[in-house]
Amino acid sequence: QVQLVESGGGLVQPGGSLRLSCAASGRIFRIYAMGWYRQAPGKQRELVATITSGGSTNYADSVKGRFTISRDNAKNTVYLQMNSLKPEDTAVYYCNQNIRDRDLSRPALNYWGQGTQVTVSS
Repeated sequence: QVQLVESGGGLVQPGGSLRLSCAASGRIFRIYAMGWYRQAPGKQRELVATITSGGSTNYADSVKGRFTISRDNAKNTVYLQMNSLKPEDTAVYYCNQNIRDRDLSRPALNYWGQGTQVTVSS
């Protein structure tokens, strides 16, 4: 079984910074792509950023130049550094990791974190 645990959310003023972390644990064989998504009240969940196993990154236009996704493969962890935060960044942020567990008869599956609230307000 695999679990993802997120940390790092909170309340921050506009222009401030936060760093989110998401660590995977359990019977992990290999982790492929990792990503961050967010869902604001009354809106659909949207992609924020992704990073491949080779380190290639992709960002939503709304966060380009402000957010940076990175990963530490030794720690099975993905990070999201968020700078120059705006009120419209307020949402619950979810991490996603595409993981193949040690039962090699099963394909890789997408796992989700529990979500962490980010609120940007003065």
